[in-house]
Amino acid sequence: MVVLGIETTCDETAAAVVERPDAGPGKILSNIVLSQINEHSAFGGVVPEIAARAHVEALDFVIAQAMAEAQITFAGIDGVAAAAGPGLIGGVIVGLTTAKAIALVREKPLIAVNHLEAHALTARLTDDTPFPYCLFLASGGHTQIVAVLGVGNYVRLGTTVDDAIGEAFDKTAKLLGLGYPGGPQVEKEALTGKPDRFALPRPMAGRPHADFSLSGLKTALRLEAEKIAPLSDEDVRDLCASFQQSVVDVVADRLRAGLKIFRERHGKPTALVAAGGVAANEAIRKVLHHVAFEAGTVLVVPPPALCTDNGAMIAWAGAERLALGLTDTLDCKPHARWPLSEVTGPTMAPEAPPASDTGTDG
Repeated sequence: MVVLGIETTCDETAAAVVERPDAGPGKILSNIVLSQINEHSAFGGVVPEIAARAHVEALDFVIAQAMAEAQITFAGIDGVAAAAGPGLIGGVIVGLTTAKAIALVREKPLIAVNHLEAHALTARLTDDTPFPYCLFLASGGHTQIVAVLGVGNYVRLGTTVDDAIGEAFDKTAKLLGLGYPGGPQVEKEALTGKPDRFALPRPMAGRPHADFSLSGLKTALRLEAEKIAPLSDEDVRDLCASFQQSVVDVVADRLRAGLKIFRERHGKPTALVAAGGVAANEAIRKVLHHVAFEAGTVLVVPPPALCTDNGAMIAWAGAERLALGLTDTLDCKPHARWPLSEVTGPTMAPEAPPASDTGTDG
């Protein structure tokens, strides 16, 4: 099964062709990503109108390049998948409309993919990770711990109550006068900084639930910076190192809580999977290995190019859904917001309750 995938939810225009075999990991035939960083860097963040216009200008070329690199024609694909949300609505419309046009003209099945589901299933593309596994999804817009029980079957165990981790990194970079995108800049500065110089908080640490909170940490960092302003280069490095160490400690604590909840509800996970741009941070990856080892499972992290937004993950999620007969009509809608809890999977017959079950919720 070969599927074309289109990704336009934020500031990357991407298309890819992926092959899904009957068994084993998938094969990426092409994966083209055109970044818009230069267009947005002057504004210190993504400008939705600029992003949508850039997608319109680039998408046809990116798709053509992906098809050429895969050495395949539209007649040779089995379906067309596009990220239908969540994301910046203008960009989502561009990608989904293009996929609809291809599906209609070429008479191919259309699969409207949830962007978060694509991240959730990438470990099956790269490592053929079996269900059920525990997903740590961390990006500029999302921070969640999710039980991935099957295609279209996701249970959120924890989320952020305010800022996402990637968002907190970006805002920290902006506060300290670093470049965009902020996450890699903060990580670079932290490499030579002193992580114990500033006593920053570890929000939610020790709580029995698996939720995150980053807003208080961000505020604490700002207050420390204001105390010693104007900042020297050494101050910036130490603030970045202290901030990153706090995030690392929070991630470890929250994941331990999340894995405990996972085991209680769903048994032992086959793996701890990390996805999203934050998974490219080396300090966070290191602690993920440690937490997975403690939990008696393995860590699966796709290559960095597949952790950030890309077309291959959309194509793979489309192939996974297509293999189960889960396709969409041409009137499917784009979504600015689309929680994983609203993603549907194959229709399953309800299990018969045990004899002692009264049928009421506990």
